[in-house]
Amino acid sequence: MGIIELIIIGIGLAMDAFTVSLGKGLSLRRVSPKHALITGVWFGGFQALMPIIGYWLGHSFSAAVSDIDHWIAFLLLLVIGVNMMREAWADDAEQDDDLRPRKMFVLAVATSIDALAVGVSMAFLGVNIWMAATIIGTITLLLSFTGVYLGSCVGSRLGPRAGFAGGAILIIIGIKIVVEHLIDGI
Repeated sequence: MGIIELIIIGIGLAMDAFTVSLGKGLSLRRVSPKHALITGVWFGGFQALMPIIGYWLGHSFSAAVSDIDHWIAFLLLLVIGVNMMREAWADDAEQDDDLRPRKMFVLAVATSIDALAVGVSMAFLGVNIWMAATIIGTITLLLSFTGVYLGSCVGSRLGPRAGFAGGAILIIIGIKIVVEHLIDGI
């Protein structure tokens, strides 16, 4: 998996955090760089940590499933992508101004569960997890930081579409993995 694909996956995974960041921006009376940085660091940090944990878990049992690893990666990305798209249609993004650690921890974990499953997929594909986690975390930090500011301006119009696009990106990457494996097998 190349750097371009990792960037695309990073953008797709960041959409949940971006959507929640838009909600934070909508709910804050006055947005400051501190608010945006707190949000970005929490979300970016967890989006970087969770693929590492998933990779470790996936690597632990990858030898047992090496013949079907591409299908597992595809199914995980498909399920994650469909779930993100379903949640986007529900339009239930969290919108409150609470930036205390307890609340941010819960939101960071909730928005990064998808990254855990993607980390499992990356173990099957032999991806450099340190590079992947750095890219995913950085993209999420930047998009979340920006999302807080955008939320204060236009978040109510953009939020649901961001989550839907993120899910579609993950599904496309999953399809690409299976197609490449099938072509290599010919």
